[in-house]
Amino acid sequence: MTVQFGCVVEGHGEREAVPVLLRRIVQCIDPAISVEVRHPVRFPKSRLLKAGNLERAVQQAALGLGGAAAILVLLDSDNDAPCILGPELLARAQAARADLPVGVVLPRREFEAWFLAAARSLRGHRGLPEDLDPPEEPELVPGAKEWLSRRMGRHGYSAPLDQPALAALFDMQQALRTGSFDKCYREVQRLLRELSIRQSQTF
Repeated sequence: MTVQFGCVVEGHGEREAVPVLLRRIVQCIDPAISVEVRHPVRFPKSRLLKAGNLERAVQQAALGLGGAAAILVLLDSDNDAPCILGPELLARAQAARADLPVGVVLPRREFEAWFLAAARSLRGHRGLPEDLDPPEEPELVPGAKEWLSRRMGRHGYSAPLDQPALAALFDMQQALRTGSFDKCYREVQRLLRELSIRQSQTF
């Protein structure tokens, strides 16, 4: 089966990193699935939270999708509670494109918290030290980007450059110890199941 994903993200780094991550997750779930990820639509989170903007972004992400296709919205939760904001955004996104499977994932605080959880797998990469260890509670670290930057030496962390590179490298099994990455993985599984059911119903 070939599946297509349209995505909505908030940052320049996520615009490059989310397609990398999606392809890795799908490959892990089912290597037989071929996945195409459209270049994500980017809107600042502050705009997406306003009425009508998330809906427009979802519609834009869906343009050109055909066949087995789904939409994934991925935004940092920052100081918002994912358990409250996530369902609200999902309802809005699903209402915008009820004809497509839609998922919403909110990394707790920041996408980069997943890198912190998998820190040992990133030792020696992108300027990170060979003895890098994860913090005890990766999703509770205030400023995951800054945590990485302090450990990357004089160049620091650049989301547009480092986020997609680290997304291709981090150990997903290590990252699954965070609740929000576990949620991300399960959400992609759910979307793939929905697509498989819809495909079977067309034959």
